[in-house]
Amino acid sequence: MTQPNRVRAQKKLSTIEGGKDLDPSTESQPQSQPQSQPHLQLPTPPSSSTPTPSSSSSSSTQTQTQTQTLTPTRKQKRRALLAESLALSLHNSSFPIPAPESDVPSSPTILISPHHLTPPTFNLPPTMSTPTRLLICSIGNPAPYTNTLHSAGHTILSLLAPSLSNPPFQKSRSYGNGLLSPGSTYTLWKSSSLMNVSGVGVTSAWTSFQRESSSAECKLVVIHDELELPAGRINVKPGSNSPKGHNGLKSIRDTLRGQPYTRIGIGIGRPESRDAGVVANYVLRKMSAEEKRKIEGCVGKVLEELARLSGE
Repeated sequence: MTQPNRVRAQKKLSTIEGGKDLDPSTESQPQSQPQSQPHLQLPTPPSSSTPTPSSSSSSSTQTQTQTQTLTPTRKQKRRALLAESLALSLHNSSFPIPAPESDVPSSPTILISPHHLTPPTFNLPPTMSTPTRLLICSIGNPAPYTNTLHSAGHTILSLLAPSLSNPPFQKSRSYGNGLLSPGSTYTLWKSSSLMNVSGVGVTSAWTSFQRESSSAECKLVVIHDELELPAGRINVKPGSNSPKGHNGLKSIRDTLRGQPYTRIGIGIGRPESRDAGVVANYVLRKMSAEEKRKIEGCVGKVLEELARLSGE
């Protein structure tokens, strides 16, 4: 059956079933379709493959900035070299390096930064001042009265020479014809005259000693016997004190004419009588063994006083 015949047959069938005929006007009208909305075409964005002039210039500027940033300056190179050198020195230093962690407990390791190290301090020895030179003179009587109580000063001076490592005594004309034992700090001198006129020799020796020690400080010390002290004791007084009847000290006072000096008295004791004859016989007699032992025992005390006077 052809297409037109099939359409007509369907129409007849629908008329018979529905009781009415189809509207012939609707046969030939095709079914209307809804109208579509007009399509709006948006502008296509420019392709990335064709850069604009502005984007090209900005990208070149960024490239130059990155190149400048990546290129280190001379100052940055020095800093990097200094940091590398510091790291290498710390690695080779003796500072403790912490051990890797482990389950076994260990004593804590203290790391010390070199920036917190306290600079070492050095205890310098105190400046030593030059000791004062001393001319130590003993007064007494020559032989045969050298071992008497009145010559106790000579006894002490003879013991001082080996204690001070001084050379043996020798006669010196420039030092008032006395016996001289020179030393760097302590110079010993024995009077060779009688006690009552010993001031002349002491003054001559003191003048020569001062001339030789012109660039250094020096002092004069006189060692003599002392009646007012018991044997074995000493006293230290300025030379300006009263001689109290000691003829040797009177002679020194008269010849020095006020020049300062220090005197060290060696105790010999005194007799009960104060008669001049009794006292003269007492000081001119030979000292006993007990008296000599006590007098010689004063050497240590005299050495202490000499060290104090010289400043050693």
